[in-house]
Amino acid sequence: MKRWFESVNCAIEGILQAAKTQRHLRYHLYVAVIVLFVSYMLGVSRTDFLIISIMAVLVIFAEMVNTAIEYIVDLVSPEYNEKAMEIKDTSAGAVLITAFAAVVIGYIVLFPYLKDTFETGIKIARHSKEEITLLSIIVVLVSVIILKSRFGKGHPLRGGMPSGHTAVAFSIWTAVTFITKDFTISLFTFVLAGLIAQSRVIVKAHTPLEVLVGAMLGSSLTTILFLIFR
Repeated sequence: MKRWFESVNCAIEGILQAAKTQRHLRYHLYVAVIVLFVSYMLGVSRTDFLIISIMAVLVIFAEMVNTAIEYIVDLVSPEYNEKAMEIKDTSAGAVLITAFAAVVIGYIVLFPYLKDTFETGIKIARHSKEEITLLSIIVVLVSVIILKSRFGKGHPLRGGMPSGHTAVAFSIWTAVTFITKDFTISLFTFVLAGLIAQSRVIVKAHTPLEVLVGAMLGSSLTTILFLIFR
């Protein structure tokens, strides 16, 4: 289990490293969150939402593969080389094709919903509490990655602004509060989230400020999403 956890940590570290160094990946993350949010707002069907989600993942995947290829080329050929440049251009072209396909497919899928919104006015679709919880966790995780890439410090599961563990823990606490509307369960979940936050400070993985920002980030984003879609 420990080795699996370390492998996951290394994989997330790769995502964070790419987000730190590649502004295009950060742009793709911004767009992915915006598209998912708009899809929720328009109330797209499950099938259409699945198509949009897959295309968003493919674009981010292509950008990360392109980044990995660039790292390898720079390592093998630190000096300018025409062939190395061709390799980089080809991998960048793969990202462009994927992004273009995502735009076209996104337009085809979302056009009927956007047309209906234009004709009848903006109506925010309602969603189940489970669906909002899923969106909240995704938005919180992406926000943590973006913020850590901005500050340029720490690792995905250890250190840096803000605390990812705390952000997710307080996002779950907020979601549980909205779902159950039970004071006892909410209090119990809050205590658990607080213990997770405290543990991050005790093991010196985060400072109290980083934990506080993580808690505010997770709870505030989740609250906003529940208020919008419920």
